[in-house]
Amino acid sequence: MTDTTRRAVLGAAATAPVWGALPYRSAKAQAANTIKIGMLTDFSGPFRDLNGPNSLAAARLAIQEFGQRGFNVEFVNADHQNRPDAGVAIARRWIDNENVDMILNLAASSVALAVSQVAAERNKVCIPTSTATSDLTGRSCNANTIHWVYDTYMLAKVAGLATVRAGGQNWFFLTADYAFGHALDRDTTGFVEAAGGRVIGRVRHPFPGTTDFSSFLLQAQAARPQVIGLANAGADTINSIKQIGEFGLTRRGIRVAALLMFITDVHALGLLTAQGLVCANTFYWDLNARTRGLSERILRLSGADMPVAMSHAGDYSATLHYLKTCADLGVAAAKANGRAVVDRMKAMPTDDDAFGAGTIRADGRKMHPAYLCEVKTPQESRGRYDYYKVLQTVSAEEAFRPLAEGGCSLIR
Repeated sequence: MTDTTRRAVLGAAATAPVWGALPYRSAKAQAANTIKIGMLTDFSGPFRDLNGPNSLAAARLAIQEFGQRGFNVEFVNADHQNRPDAGVAIARRWIDNENVDMILNLAASSVALAVSQVAAERNKVCIPTSTATSDLTGRSCNANTIHWVYDTYMLAKVAGLATVRAGGQNWFFLTADYAFGHALDRDTTGFVEAAGGRVIGRVRHPFPGTTDFSSFLLQAQAARPQVIGLANAGADTINSIKQIGEFGLTRRGIRVAALLMFITDVHALGLLTAQGLVCANTFYWDLNARTRGLSERILRLSGADMPVAMSHAGDYSATLHYLKTCADLGVAAAKANGRAVVDRMKAMPTDDDAFGAGTIRADGRKMHPAYLCEVKTPQESRGRYDYYKVLQTVSAEEAFRPLAEGGCSLIR
């Protein structure tokens, strides 16, 4: 497994420096006064666009804007290649040998679930920002993990329910065969059936490594659904949508429910292909002055030709709130007890340019509004990255699963 600090494509952006000139101290003293953050994610596989340079820049920007508060901040990152075993090995090495205090992002749900348990065992902090499975605040919750940005329950309720209400009653699921896909399929099925729709078929495709979806789409076509629900993400979603168009399924009246579609996916597809698709988001760069300003700062730092997605915004937001909490708690206490940090993060209200004001629930769910978005036509787009129409704003309390329904062991 190779850290992305050694990957030429990401270059010197991988490691944020210690901020501020400090007098010489021993290595032990420096480490005791240093908070170390590790971004562990997919930089080279199907989720590379919704992470990549913009995620690195977002976390580094939060560190820069946090400024000097009497302690140092170091930032490292690595690519887990969507393998839970690799993610666990890196997490253990970081915590046991390299003094990493918080692990961020995670991407693939299977990796996030595994690393979350490592953080609990080692009493460090885990903050998945690019991960979907709602099990992180449900049956797999723990006192060391906070789930930022979005989850499968929210995606299913906001995007899936809107599709049923628009007339999409009979569903066929194309589902990534791992923890995330299973959770999104499960949560969406619940909302489809509760709204009077029904699931008439489903097929699971391998993850990662699938690029040809033709055999799965032939099964979907044979079932004659009104909706093909895509319970996948990243490159899999992009390839699925492209091949659905090539098969002519949308011309036959079949709707596509892209249950987790990032703005980076729209960018890759182009408006001509993606126009009219409906998706759920918790961040859009053009929502307001704060989101526009944040996106400009992230892109200035990353230099990437890629719109800022909700995952990138989450990396900024989570990093900033974590560092504020470390300052409030004190570095020594923060390094000694990850559970105490998470408790304090839950007690402190959040407020940043990504999501505005928010809170963190007892089960570790970060609470902020969600948005039902529709992809614009090429004629409607006014310029660079102007891809979405916001159809509806959904309050955090309505969008995310009720606290009592998740089965989290932290809730008594």
